[in-house]
Amino acid sequence: MIRILGTIFAGLFGLAFGSFLNVCLSRWPAGESIVHPHSHCRNCDHTLAWWENIPLFSWLALRGRCHKCHAWIGWRYPLVEFAVGALWAAQAWRLTSDIFAELLGTAPEVSPNFFWPVPLIAMMLFSWLLLALLALDAEHLWLPDFLTWPGIALGILYSAANEQHRVWGISGSFIPWKFLGGRLLAILAAAALILVIRWTYWLIRRREGIGLGDAKLMALLAAWLGLPGALLAFFLGITLGAIVSVALLALPNRPGSPRAWALKKLPLGTFLCIGGIVSSLWGPPLIAAYLHWAGF
Repeated sequence: MIRILGTIFAGLFGLAFGSFLNVCLSRWPAGESIVHPHSHCRNCDHTLAWWENIPLFSWLALRGRCHKCHAWIGWRYPLVEFAVGALWAAQAWRLTSDIFAELLGTAPEVSPNFFWPVPLIAMMLFSWLLLALLALDAEHLWLPDFLTWPGIALGILYSAANEQHRVWGISGSFIPWKFLGGRLLAILAAAALILVIRWTYWLIRRREGIGLGDAKLMALLAAWLGLPGALLAFFLGITLGAIVSVALLALPNRPGSPRAWALKKLPLGTFLCIGGIVSSLWGPPLIAAYLHWAGF
């Protein structure tokens, strides 16, 4: 029952933070403050009342239109709110079983401690960050440095703290420099993978096809998930991107532009973020299943 209630509360908090993320997604590209002014219609500047700011409910009650000017609000608002709520609930459901095991002292080889809130809060933040980058790249082909660089730093800090907690619970000894060195190598390898693809594409097409933001995003994934988790996210993202590309190829071309599909830019970062979300939720069992299938 406690696990169910925790999951529900996490989902509700996720809806609220999804609403805040929508404010960020609307104002960051325009260079506006996310604090002032209050939430308003971007068409008529109507300041929203409290009942027009309830996540999901307000959009449904208003039928996706401004109460004053009836301008279309857009599908992104309810989708982002629902996505953050669903991901936070999923992370809470996944992690609370381990949390309560530690609190009760029943987790194998781990004694009760006060570290238990950190993984849940960290993975909620990670999910929120990936959804922000996913939406910005999908709408604007933009992976801003003010999200990726701090995200990399936070990922390193969280990974080190999580590893220290795990190792101390088993053997009581932790060598931070050894772990940080390995994690930095993983970050460099993940970023280098994108850079090699970028360089190869330039040699073939003589124009840039992948931005440096995608390399920083891969570094962020490696900081949080390690190299195996980042490679899984890369594989899932590339596979999804290939499926979308094939679907675009199947669409009929407009008259007079037979090769328009070849010039269309796809948001690789969006696909990598989707892969990162999947890897954060089910990475270890997926990797284990693949290694078993491959005979390792």
